[in-house]
Amino acid sequence: MKQCSVCSKPAVYHVTALKEGNVSELHFCEQHFHDYMSKPNSPSPEESLAEVFLPESNVEDELAAEDEVRCPNCGISYREFREGGRLGCSHDYVVFRDRLIPLLENIHNDTVHRGKYPKRAPLDSKNQYRLIQLRKELTAAVESEKYEEAAALRDQIQSIEAELEKANE
Repeated sequence: MKQCSVCSKPAVYHVTALKEGNVSELHFCEQHFHDYMSKPNSPSPEESLAEVFLPESNVEDELAAEDEVRCPNCGISYREFREGGRLGCSHDYVVFRDRLIPLLENIHNDTVHRGKYPKRAPLDSKNQYRLIQLRKELTAAVESEKYEEAAALRDQIQSIEAELEKANE
């Protein structure tokens, strides 16, 4: 799925602009397309939308920049991800983190997976996942000097660890 040329939202309008024999593709989300269309001095069809709507950016330079950064494991570029819609390996989440975080926030309104567990998933795996989350929250609370919150989190961690020990006996 293509992203808007202005922001990181999914594009719903795709425009091909021709100027002096040069072809440029622009992709707009709903809002930016309507913003462009509502401008009083709309360009003639011959004018490049990129020059009018994005005067300080060169679309070709942006596309070239997307090809420069590649995953050292699988070799995929961010541009290839945008065109194909799939990452090449798990390391891509680290390499493209700065670009993926806004994309995930736009799509899912969050950056943490809060999906369902398999119905037959053992209680241990759910508790292990919860322990990981609580430990991260505990570390963040201590770093930000929220000691009361940290104490509550510590107590939750100890409670879950006690449950796990009872289950493993």
